[in-house]
Amino acid sequence: MKQGRLRVLLGAAPGVGKTYTMLEEGRRLKAAGRDVVIAVVETHGRAATRAMTLGIETVPRRVVEHRGVELTEMDLDAVLARSPAVALVDELAHTNAPGGRHEKRWRDVDTLLDAGIDVITTVNIQHIESLNDVVQQITGAPQRETVPDAVLRSADQIEVVDLAPQALRDRLSEGLVYPAARIDAALSNYFRLGNLTALRELALLWLADEVDSALQRYRAEHGIGAKWEARERVVVALTGGREGETLLRRGARIAARSAGGALMAVHVVSQDGLRGPDPGALAEQRALVETLGGSYHQIVGDDIPRALVEFARSANATQLVIGVSRRSRLAALLTGPGIGATVIRESGDIDVHIVNHAAAGGRLALPKARGSLTLRRRILGFALALAGGPLLTWLLASFRSDDSITSDVLSYQLLTVVVALVGGIWPALFAAVLSGLTLDYFFVDPLYTITVSEPLHLLALGLYVVIAVLVSIVVDQAARRTRAARRSAAESELVASIAGEVLRGDDPIDALVSRTREAFSLDAVQLTVDGRVVASAGEVPADGEASADRGREGARSDLVPVDDDSVLELHGPPLPSSDRRLLGVIVSQLATALEQADLEERASEVAPLAAADRVRSALLAAVGHDLRRPLAAASAAVSGLRLQGASLSPEDRDELLDTAETGLASLASLLTDLLDVSRVQAGALAVRAEDIDVEDVVPGVLDELDLGPEGVDLDLPASLPAVRADPVLLGRVLVNLLLNALRYSPSGQRVVIAASAFGDTVQLRVVDRGPGIDPERREDVFLPFQRLGDTDNLTGLGLGLALSKGFVEGMDGTLEVEETPGGGTTMVVTLPIAEHAETNGGQR
Repeated sequence: MKQGRLRVLLGAAPGVGKTYTMLEEGRRLKAAGRDVVIAVVETHGRAATRAMTLGIETVPRRVVEHRGVELTEMDLDAVLARSPAVALVDELAHTNAPGGRHEKRWRDVDTLLDAGIDVITTVNIQHIESLNDVVQQITGAPQRETVPDAVLRSADQIEVVDLAPQALRDRLSEGLVYPAARIDAALSNYFRLGNLTALRELALLWLADEVDSALQRYRAEHGIGAKWEARERVVVALTGGREGETLLRRGARIAARSAGGALMAVHVVSQDGLRGPDPGALAEQRALVETLGGSYHQIVGDDIPRALVEFARSANATQLVIGVSRRSRLAALLTGPGIGATVIRESGDIDVHIVNHAAAGGRLALPKARGSLTLRRRILGFALALAGGPLLTWLLASFRSDDSITSDVLSYQLLTVVVALVGGIWPALFAAVLSGLTLDYFFVDPLYTITVSEPLHLLALGLYVVIAVLVSIVVDQAARRTRAARRSAAESELVASIAGEVLRGDDPIDALVSRTREAFSLDAVQLTVDGRVVASAGEVPADGEASADRGREGARSDLVPVDDDSVLELHGPPLPSSDRRLLGVIVSQLATALEQADLEERASEVAPLAAADRVRSALLAAVGHDLRRPLAAASAAVSGLRLQGASLSPEDRDELLDTAETGLASLASLLTDLLDVSRVQAGALAVRAEDIDVEDVVPGVLDELDLGPEGVDLDLPASLPAVRADPVLLGRVLVNLLLNALRYSPSGQRVVIAASAFGDTVQLRVVDRGPGIDPERREDVFLPFQRLGDTDNLTGLGLGLALSKGFVEGMDGTLEVEETPGGGTTMVVTLPIAEHAETNGGQR
């Protein structure tokens, strides 16, 4: 019998539309003439989903009685007997009630597939077995119903039913996902914006991984052994020239051809490379890289091709994009093929793209004197002397006459100068001596001998050699000075780049350490302060392990003092003396950054003192405003009793006593709050945490406020686990929150006290339907002496929420403000559950 085909609709969370999409596809297949039935669909009371089931045949469910409760399950035998072409099976991860053929619904689906029935089913990302622990870390809610990964990977088709996180929250707020009673808890727990975003990314990444696995299976089944690069990491080499924008856009297009492609731009600062870059052009290209979603890097390297390839390998690049050389054809003829050819030769399995551009060289012009006397240029100088000398001799000998000796001498002088421009002093000296001997042998009588008959001719030859030497020395010194100037410019550019990274980054120390490793192509860099590692970049070798063991010949570790307590550890090839000066600049910046960090730490220590000063100032202002009133009332009442006590009627006496009692009680309450605030701010709050049940604390709070069922709605599940808290402090927190909610709730609107378990915490919510709090001011309500509005003298010092936050944090919990769906404020108290309690309220 032909095996049925399995199609899975994967969602990031409940409510994204999986069931609706499944029913929509079922209606489409039915309209196309396929035999489609609904094996099982869970509408969860959603009207739109229920409407989609109309017109599709539904197989009646099997009724099962379990522990006195009637449950309905998919009737597998009835579906098999009906034998449709396509069966719609909702919630693949569902656990069947006892008494069925299989424990799990996905096994029922296997049976349907074996019977040749195509199945369309739904599943959420949190129900995939391999992702169970990851989802629990994200949401805090464990998942007990899972599907093995092998079941999903064997599906013929997997689709992601996607919905933006905020759109899903909007659907939830409108009551399109859960009933109204569950909306607040869902929005505050599982359906937080961060949770939904992480789950959405997890679903997309899992599907992308499944696509890669399917590709690997296809290649294995068809015997394809060649490497297929499905994801690209593209490195673009920038010189600072006009062609940079063209290269970057080409690299971005290459990276965009595959999912997850990365774009990296790198500029090599060298003392003997291309012409000095235009800082403005580099800045524009750096901004373009960030616009294109890539990253910019700058490194130091005398050998530009090797530095480029090493960086590409360290970044695991698959593509390297470089521009066509801007040198002229004559320069390329004299100095070799250039960087592009070397990069191609060194790149190995990295693909190299050489991109043409408007600045590419092509004219037959003499190369400019660069003054960068590398070994290669010296060899080229000697080669030019050896090749140019005989060629020039042949040309001059062909047109020699008695009067041509002057032009002959000047021609050889020109050859010597050109050799000096290309190779420096030693090739020029060689060319001068060779030219002098050639002149004497071929052009000075007696010919074809190394002898001079006229003393003046000998003097002329000597002057020729001296002039050639002097010109070579001048050229060589100019080249060395140019090289030093370019080195200084390169160092300045690198320091400016590092300074920019420090200014733009959140942590200047990490940025400096990272850029140090990158700039000098080191294996690892580590900064230690008093023997403690504070920043590192790269993989630091273990004790006794040499960096050379990891493939870097001549690598070693070097310790550079930063200040009295700090050391910069460099692991990799030893730095030349020219780089040591630049390293000294970076070390001085590190010392400044460490000093700045120390100052910031001291400032953070001073900040609480400043905050305490502000609190004391507010306290003094509040004392004069709020303590004076009850104190004055009590004093006046006592004075009246003392002066007129004998002549007062019993009613007047009782009234004065009530006034004094009320004033003194208010004064005692205010002083108690002030002392509590002082203890909270001093960190001396005494917390006696114990395992308590929330439902044991709430009745006492309601009795204290004289609240009954007509004023407050309670939603405390029976399965709510115990919490670890101080019952007295928790009671005071709830009293403050309830008083605040009752003060701002409109007439006729009841305050709600709700609780739910979420992961290893319990959340208590005090919900009102008042005017709400602006998001910008939600943190201000927890500051002492904040009375938003402050329209009367009866609201106290504004310490209630500040005390509540301090009490909750003292119990290792949190107090947050959220908006009530439909308007109002929800105060959320999160407390840890008791160590022996089990979480029964986690959301599935």
